[in-house]
Amino acid sequence: MIVLDTHAWVYLTSEPERLGGEARWAVKKHRRRGVAAISCWELAMLAAQGRVTLDRDPATWMADALREGPAELLALTPQVAAVTAKLAELDGDLADRLIVATALANHAPLVTKNEKIRASGLVRTIW
Repeated sequence: MIVLDTHAWVYLTSEPERLGGEARWAVKKHRRRGVAAISCWELAMLAAQGRVTLDRDPATWMADALREGPAELLALTPQVAAVTAKLAELDGDLADRLIVATALANHAPLVTKNEKIRASGLVRTIW
């Protein structure tokens, strides 16, 4: 399994050419792709703020992307919550902390271009 950061999920669904080369390879190689539950909230917020433009209502876009991706929605479990509390290195962005914790809890690499996450060394990243 690989876990997709929010932007990686959007790129994979809408503009796969924007994924990094290693990320494109990983997406093809791994049949199991996960999306942290917090990514749904983050994407809805980005759309509401006009920072991301979706071609349909956010709830419909997300349901379609999960089904057609395909990707599985990864829950905010007690384990994810507990790991998140230990990720002080990523202070300031709770969504990033929850996404990293989701990858860690699922023993999966994270597909992300986020430099702060990549530099932290907290989780194996792919881009």
